[in-house]
Amino acid sequence: MFYEQRMTVPDSPADLRAEYDADLRSVIEQHGPDEVAEATDVAHDTLEALLEGESPDLTLTEAAQILALEDGEPDADEIVTIACEHLLLGMSTAVLDVEAIESHIDIDLEAKEIQQKIEQRSPMSFAEFVHIQYVIADGAP
Repeated sequence: MFYEQRMTVPDSPADLRAEYDADLRSVIEQHGPDEVAEATDVAHDTLEALLEGESPDLTLTEAAQILALEDGEPDADEIVTIACEHLLLGMSTAVLDVEAIESHIDIDLEAKEIQQKIEQRSPMSFAEFVHIQYVIADGAP
């Protein structure tokens, strides 16, 4: 699951996102898009896009809301907190600061924005999370 500590990653952020989309798709398939839409802030058409194999725009919170529907998973707020804490832990392990992440990330984020998102002072898209996590795990020893 995406909130777990990653020490290795696949070949690209896109491959990592595909792994996570498959996890989210599994939850949607188990509960059905109508139930998931009712229980989360995720639009029904976004859920349908995930079911069709697309990688739609989601926030980290929305992805957490979907995952939280699984038995045994923490609630969405806790998933987001754990995910961001693991980013910080990974930065320590990989000896990376936000400037280093900025220089290696494939999306347009400045170091200050990265810091704010990791510290949950600014909303984070799921795509941003995946890219940040990829850079951190790819830099881990």
